[in-house]
Amino acid sequence: MKLLLRRNQKSGMMGMGKISFILEVRAELTDDEKANVKKYKLGETMLYEREKIVDPGSGLLGIASRMAFRMMNISVSVNDLEEGKKIECKDVVEMLAVEEQIMEAAKTFKAVLTAAASFGGEQIIEV
Repeated sequence: MKLLLRRNQKSGMMGMGKISFILEVRAELTDDEKANVKKYKLGETMLYEREKIVDPGSGLLGIASRMAFRMMNISVSVNDLEEGKKIECKDVVEMLAVEEQIMEAAKTFKAVLTAAASFGGEQIIEV
């Protein structure tokens, strides 16, 4: 598995608003890894999830707030990683933190794929 990361930025409305930072993540899986994702139904597995907990209020404002907060929450599943996902961050520090956590989650997922590939076989470990 290869993890591909791309950093971008975009300006606010008409170049006058605040700059947003965008992290694009995608994984290139081998055919065997793809087969194990399908075989063990790992596609919906969450690799990274961050929720901002805020009291959105009630009524019409509450509904609008809940929709906005859902958009601010970040989650990355195995399917997202395979298909590619864009994550918008408010600043470089947040982007770097998200990037680091996704890389760590990808390493863990690689370990899961390695384990899945060895089921039904034998492994010899020299200690």
